[in-house]
Amino acid sequence: MKLFELTWQYLTTAASWTGEGGLLDRMGEQLLLTVTALLVGMLVGLPLALWLGHLGRGGFLAINISNIGRAIPTFALLAVLVTADWPGPAYFGPYGRAGLATLIALALFALPPLVTNAYTAVREVSADVLEAADGMGMSGLQRFWRVELPLALPLVMSGVRLALVQVWATATIAALVAGPGIGAIIVSGFARNRYSEGIGAALVVAVVALVLEVLAALVQRAVTPGRAAAPRRKTRQPVGAGV
Repeated sequence: MKLFELTWQYLTTAASWTGEGGLLDRMGEQLLLTVTALLVGMLVGLPLALWLGHLGRGGFLAINISNIGRAIPTFALLAVLVTADWPGPAYFGPYGRAGLATLIALALFALPPLVTNAYTAVREVSADVLEAADGMGMSGLQRFWRVELPLALPLVMSGVRLALVQVWATATIAALVAGPGIGAIIVSGFARNRYSEGIGAALVVAVVALVLEVLAALVQRAVTPGRAAAPRRKTRQPVGAGV
């Protein structure tokens, strides 16, 4: 019971959040890592997956990229990258020590949901819709931009949403190679027997993950076709009403 009280005290103390190395500072570092790794993953994975889906080929490649990405533990990959000559443990601008290695590991971790969902989204566009687009004389590129991509966008966003939350939660491993992020507080707290700090920081990671999930769900909802509110049906007044 005392541990919960100490954790609550830690989370409700202003000093825990402010200053260098505080929760807000570490949260900013982890958000920067997460967003950058996600953007890199999107730039690498989405164009390839969308184009393969459009061509109707490369399903084997897309599935195996996802399977390999899921099979390789992110921390093991990070450990290899840090101990290698490149990218190694060097500082990388605002991403801190081993920043480039951490970014590469997290970007690769983001690829499986991005590639799988994007490829599947384009492949699942109705054949009748594609036939209608061909009948209208659209070129392959026009059909992709004007028909396939808009219809595939909700499922693509679902992959982005999943990758965002997963990368945010996994970014805490940067602390295991003396990198930035909230993981540094978690590791330091448990290493110094200050369990309230470690648990409190872990709770912050969980809460931010929920917030990111909700925000991403709202974006996904906004890009889903047919979400516009249906017009209200007029209520028919009884004969003689208002006379």
